[in-house]
Amino acid sequence: MASRVAMKRVVAIAFALALGLFAVAPVRAEFDRAVLVSLAASVLKIEALRVQGGFSLGSGVVVAPDTVVTNCHVTHDALKINVLHGGARWLVESQLSHVERDLCLLRVPGLRASAVTLGRSDGLRPGQPVTALGYTGGAELRNSPGLVLAMHRFDGSRVIQSSSGFSSGASGGGLFDESLHLVGILTFRLRGGEAHYFAAPVEWLQTLLERPDALGYNAVAPDRSQRLAYWQRPSLDQPRFLKAALLQRNDQWPELEALAAEWTRADAYDPEPWYLSGLALTGMNRLPEAQRALACSLAIEQTPPAMPSASPTPTATAGTPCAPGAPSPQSP
Repeated sequence: MASRVAMKRVVAIAFALALGLFAVAPVRAEFDRAVLVSLAASVLKIEALRVQGGFSLGSGVVVAPDTVVTNCHVTHDALKINVLHGGARWLVESQLSHVERDLCLLRVPGLRASAVTLGRSDGLRPGQPVTALGYTGGAELRNSPGLVLAMHRFDGSRVIQSSSGFSSGASGGGLFDESLHLVGILTFRLRGGEAHYFAAPVEWLQTLLERPDALGYNAVAPDRSQRLAYWQRPSLDQPRFLKAALLQRNDQWPELEALAAEWTRADAYDPEPWYLSGLALTGMNRLPEAQRALACSLAIEQTPPAMPSASPTPTATAGTPCAPGAPSPQSP
């Protein structure tokens, strides 16, 4: 029997689909196996000797000659880092760290592995097939196909949420689109969450590759700065989309509705809080109001970003108020 939360989520998604909020692409049965095998040679295991003893295990993706990207939370307390593949082992000479975004570039002289092709994440839409490649469990490379579930606007790009599952050891691995181009770097998951797997957008990586001098490479050493990635911060300091994910996971619908209302006041042209409002209202069985909130999300999504003045208060349907921060429309 379907759970209560699953049923409510189905209702909300059905509304969104009816409104055209999700442009769902047809799902492929599987990705090209031959290309996946070739791609696997560019996804490596990361082994970091920790200052407190023992090893941290993660994954990494070759993104340029002698250059591997991984998560900083894999290497932040490392005295020494090695990358491994097929019995071969290479020593990391230095690393460039953007701790807040949890992305680190590793410089690996003599690395015998080809760089993957970089794609773009800003064109991804919910429903598109993706696949995750990483050393889930730290043992062997695994391929986890799934779908894009949401694109969360944050820090100049969009964090990718997908159903491509992964666990410890896969952090720093790659999320690839249907063309098997790298679109994201596997970063974290919410424990106890359903399909809560998140990847950093490839655009963040491209910024590091194009301007490495902005941060600079340093010798491998433990990070003593006590800096935290955005998702590791205390809950009050986390991005709104993560606060919302926790409220969804715990069925805290009134709190989610309140967060969505505050979000619309702070970010006038983000459709996500209106969608979350619709989800919360669905959870409280206020379905007509939920449908209107989802319609508002669609209207804002379709407002041309370069012309905000043309529609300062987008209206989804005649008589439906969609002013940012406005209270949820009341049912007749």
